[in-house]
Amino acid sequence: MPGENLSRDEAQERAALLTVDGYEVALDLRSAVAEGPESRTFRSVTTIRFRCAEPGAASFADLIAPDVTAVSLNGEDLDPVAVFDGARILLEDLAAENELVVDARCAYSRTGEGMHRFTDPEDGEVYLYTQYEPADSRRVFANFEQPDLKAPYRFEVTAPEGWTVWSNGAGELTEGVWRFAETEPISTYITCVVAGPYAEAREHYRRTLDDGSALEIPLGLLCRKSLARHFDTEEVFEVTKQGLDFFHDNFDYPYPFGKYDQAFVPEYNLGAMENPGMVTFREEFIFRGKVTQAAYERRANVVLHEMAHMWFGDLVTMRWWDDLWLKESFADYMGAFALVGATRYQNAWVTFANNRKSWAYRADQLPSTHPITADIRDLEDAKLNFDGITYAKGASVLKQLGAYVGQEAFLEGARRYFKRHAYGNTELGDLLSVLAETSGRDMAAWSRAWLQTAGVNSLTPELTSDAEGRITELAVLQEAAASHPQLRPHRVAIGLYRREPDGTLARYARTETDVDGARTVVADLAGQPEPDLVLVNDEDLTYCKIRFDARSLDTLRAHLGDLTDPLARALCWTALWNLTRDALMPARDFVDLVLRFAGRESDIGVLQMLHSWARSALAHYAAPEWREEGGRLLAEGALGELRKAEPGSQHQLTWARFFAAVASGEADLQLLDGLLDGSAKIDGLDVDQELRWVFLEPLTVHGRADGAALAAELARDDTASGKRHQVRLLAARPSAEVKAEAWKQLVEADTLSNALVEATIAGFGQPEQRALTAPYAPRYFEVIERIWAERSIQIGMHVVRGLFPAAQDSQSTVDAADAWLDGHPAAAPALRRLVLESRDDLARALRGQDRDRTAAQGT
Repeated sequence: MPGENLSRDEAQERAALLTVDGYEVALDLRSAVAEGPESRTFRSVTTIRFRCAEPGAASFADLIAPDVTAVSLNGEDLDPVAVFDGARILLEDLAAENELVVDARCAYSRTGEGMHRFTDPEDGEVYLYTQYEPADSRRVFANFEQPDLKAPYRFEVTAPEGWTVWSNGAGELTEGVWRFAETEPISTYITCVVAGPYAEAREHYRRTLDDGSALEIPLGLLCRKSLARHFDTEEVFEVTKQGLDFFHDNFDYPYPFGKYDQAFVPEYNLGAMENPGMVTFREEFIFRGKVTQAAYERRANVVLHEMAHMWFGDLVTMRWWDDLWLKESFADYMGAFALVGATRYQNAWVTFANNRKSWAYRADQLPSTHPITADIRDLEDAKLNFDGITYAKGASVLKQLGAYVGQEAFLEGARRYFKRHAYGNTELGDLLSVLAETSGRDMAAWSRAWLQTAGVNSLTPELTSDAEGRITELAVLQEAAASHPQLRPHRVAIGLYRREPDGTLARYARTETDVDGARTVVADLAGQPEPDLVLVNDEDLTYCKIRFDARSLDTLRAHLGDLTDPLARALCWTALWNLTRDALMPARDFVDLVLRFAGRESDIGVLQMLHSWARSALAHYAAPEWREEGGRLLAEGALGELRKAEPGSQHQLTWARFFAAVASGEADLQLLDGLLDGSAKIDGLDVDQELRWVFLEPLTVHGRADGAALAAELARDDTASGKRHQVRLLAARPSAEVKAEAWKQLVEADTLSNALVEATIAGFGQPEQRALTAPYAPRYFEVIERIWAERSIQIGMHVVRGLFPAAQDSQSTVDAADAWLDGHPAAAPALRRLVLESRDDLARALRGQDRDRTAAQGT
């Protein structure tokens, strides 16, 4: 659509011109339960009151809708055909004070953008919810779609009889219409409507504030009726209350949005969204079967992440998406900080170091890497910058900032930030100024080094010792990639570890110091006994890639499982994985480390990450000629650990899932068959419905389970979750006809919902089926520009990323990607970025394969 991709320059011009005083939005959603064409759209009537700083000037409102019935500006009817182009409503000759009324027919969504409509296959019930970030509220009502034109909102919704409706404010049903309290001034993208026959649980949070007044927050939890029996609401309410206590204790600013509802909704594109007063989550956080402690921790982290947004993002909002990090980095950091400070999940920093930061390290080494404070030219740029840098690197840098300025100075800066900018919009300088006040540090220099440059540094210990085996000098060498040569100041802890008589590998000395420049001598550790392992960035205070001296690396190869500290162990695993991805360690060596030491890993989240990395090492970084052998070794090792695991434990479940993921031999597949039909048993292993789908996947990929078997499984599990599993596995069958049909559904048709698009892509691209998907490599480059032009940005991202021919891991595929990039210089920058990132991942994989091959050859 012309004008759909709002630019930063346009937003700045409009913000300088307009001030929005309020919205009234009336939605009629009764068509959601209709049949035929009527069920595709709903009526949306919006009244906007706003001022114009230059009377007589022109501007525009945003709306993406199939049809506009009527538009009036200051009482004058405008011709909808003349002023509406499908994405914008032209507003000419504005007065000092204005009232715009837009009556439109907006479309229900199947892509998770705008007003998403879902029909539950289990009971036929229809559910609606909205998802707007970064700019999809314009698919539901007319508005000024940019974060710095905040305003209060009044929503009213007419819904089918028997439904309940929720929004940001408290609501009540009067005379057949749901009317909601006016919100505080908020941005368009965090307004929200949830409607349908959702099951609801209710609680209250109570607290006495410092001034002696009472704060009471109504709490609600929502999910589809058919999922309610699985929803452990007590656990989620407990984490919610713990989080509210923690943030009130640390932020000294009462929760500002009245009620606190949390809805778990179907076919969600994100993990969750921080709509004030009505947070929305993907319903996969409601567990239908047995899951590990790591899954509960992950859900609790997301609950607290979104809660932190009530202050970082909703109360105080970035002016434009350049400063997206002002909310996402803080929420990501605060999620882990609050988990450790307020809940039973005391290993959250281990998960952060091992899992979350790995996302950042990958993103920060792509050619599309960018500073944490990014250059966001338009909304397409903004959509792609919800990435590992904005979230995980930003959070890592904030953890470093806490070490740099001190935790109390950091929190006091946050308190002043909220009070100074409540209900307003900010930029980088606004935060830096309060942190400079509270810490006395030079925040400008820190910002230049950490927020305004891209790339990740490597820190390597350099050690010399005397004849008596004592350290004469320990230095830390800092390196940066040639493409991003910035060296940064790091506040780090350095730990010295040695083998103890009981066989453990334990720390015996530690110091905390500032590392700056290419070489920093750590004087505090001189004279200490020579260590077996030097761990730079012990305790994970900074953001860097950890490297090892030769002796430390030899120690890890022989004794990694003997490290007693879970965080130190997680840091070492992450460092070894980075060595593998950087082609400095052969992939088969990493697989060997997993086979020898993963069985001793106590942290279940780390174990799951090791399993994921081992699979990735085999599929992408190992020499192709070794894959079959490597797969056999992993399956053999996984089965051995599965049989040794404590019956009924989360480790047993984790090893069962990993065994299924790597199983390929006849005996392995027979065992999975037996576990499904009950002829085989593993003591304590409960093969529930979710695990049945896990076991069916390798059987399908290797041709032992056909379409009839999958239909029979769906009959056992005729639910939305079951349907997603079936669609994924239908596309995973080893057949040229199956791949052709999946390709047709993804590329030629546009009828699948976002959830089923993701499922079909996941099934299509099996690494074991490279020969079957090879014909689609050239076709990919022929269709992606059309896909990007025709589909919504969310679906376009799914398809362009998901169908990139990464399994065709040869130089010819890299060359094809380069040829497309060279031949399409005018393609949408966001599309080019997606192709460039996938191309870089593939080139990295090929370097890893070369390293693995030469290591096997002894060269």
